[in-house]
Amino acid sequence: MALLDDDFLLGNQTAKTLFNKYAKDMPIIDFHCHLNPEEIYENKNYPNITRIWLNEGTYGDHYKWRLMRANGVPEELITGDGDEYQKFLAWADTIEKSYGNPLYEWTHLELKRFFHIDDVFTRKSAPAIWKKANELLQTDAFKPRNLIKNMNVKVVCTTDDPASDLHYHKLLKKDEAENGFKTLPAMRPDKLIQIESDGFGDYLKQLSDVSGVKISSFKDIITALDQRFEFFNEMGGRLSDHSLLTYHFAEATDAELDAIVNKAVANQELTPKEHDQYLTILLENLMHLNTKYNWTMQFHVNSIRDLNHPMFDQLGPDTGYDAVGTQPDIVAHLQQLYTKMRDTNDIPKTIFYSLNPNDWMQLATLMGAFQEGGKQRLQLGAGWWFNDTAEGMNEQLRIFAQESLLPNFVGMLTDSRSFLSYPRHEYFRRVLCNFYGNLVEQGRVPDDEESLGKIIQDISYNNAYHYFGFFD
Repeated sequence: MALLDDDFLLGNQTAKTLFNKYAKDMPIIDFHCHLNPEEIYENKNYPNITRIWLNEGTYGDHYKWRLMRANGVPEELITGDGDEYQKFLAWADTIEKSYGNPLYEWTHLELKRFFHIDDVFTRKSAPAIWKKANELLQTDAFKPRNLIKNMNVKVVCTTDDPASDLHYHKLLKKDEAENGFKTLPAMRPDKLIQIESDGFGDYLKQLSDVSGVKISSFKDIITALDQRFEFFNEMGGRLSDHSLLTYHFAEATDAELDAIVNKAVANQELTPKEHDQYLTILLENLMHLNTKYNWTMQFHVNSIRDLNHPMFDQLGPDTGYDAVGTQPDIVAHLQQLYTKMRDTNDIPKTIFYSLNPNDWMQLATLMGAFQEGGKQRLQLGAGWWFNDTAEGMNEQLRIFAQESLLPNFVGMLTDSRSFLSYPRHEYFRRVLCNFYGNLVEQGRVPDDEESLGKIIQDISYNNAYHYFGFFD
């Protein structure tokens, strides 16, 4: 079998039929990514493939950076100011050793789908690939908007701070018809969640200024957030996203919350209990606001970030020094949160992701306890980050199917900073078609092409279209 031939990841005839006839040409809704709306708006050609593929300063694909470090590549040729062609060659050296890593497949899939390059990427083939890719990158087809449009993407949801003025979203909104896709904000209140940060007080001033709400208490924070939800909603926002590295449910009174906020503003150290109290009540209010505006609330939980402190000091966050979290009872604390919020009917549409797959079964059964008020309101999210592999995707599909209704799943997202990441949707769809193809081959579901084809198309696109309400 040739590398990434037409049938890769498709292990039987049913899977091949489902992919080629039903999945392959479906549009894409990328409901969670980290693309920069400014780059989409400015729509500039990249000078070479290193800039769009590997890094532009400390902004880029830290999946790749981790592998390059494992191959002994000096940081100068990863995030540093080393020669960009030498960086490209260093990536070629690395990818030659990455058999079995999903980046090997993604790298070649991106070369095939965007650049129509079928060569195996090696140090030997790298010069010709560099030349051809860079020539194509100077054409109109390789400007960011066309890269999105030509991959049949209909919605891109970026990741935006509540205090953002969404300037570039406003500009892009005027160009939606011409672009052929929507660029919508999704709220990520990391700076509110990270109350222990030295800049928390300054951030509250920023949030106060943009919302017009004077913040002197915890309730004022929520009032300001409500105003930001309203603004994001007017701009087409329909999701929020919440990163919980760890989480412990803890109640608090209004007086306790105000004291906690005052301590944080004064840069005084909080106790673990105070941190948990603040976070719990903040999440309760965020759940209420997501319910009020009929948004979808995403939880990304159980990761450990920035383990390498000297490199964090040098490069900052999101540069490849993270790992799978190990809090074994994190779902138990989410269960307490959801049990309390059910009493006031404040459970929004929710997608749960955990970086630790040991949590997946617990999350799947948690969501089953609160499926009320609509079709599959709570979902087990696609395999995230280190689980973004063929095996990780398949395991997430298996658990979702066995504990709930997989045909109602909203499917794949890129979670990426790169305009070249959209073939990940093809990768996921191949895994999905193979999952159902195997069930047919094992005699576990009917060999009904029309019924299975509809399921494939729904998971690929239709469910997300209806679930999030981007087109309402």
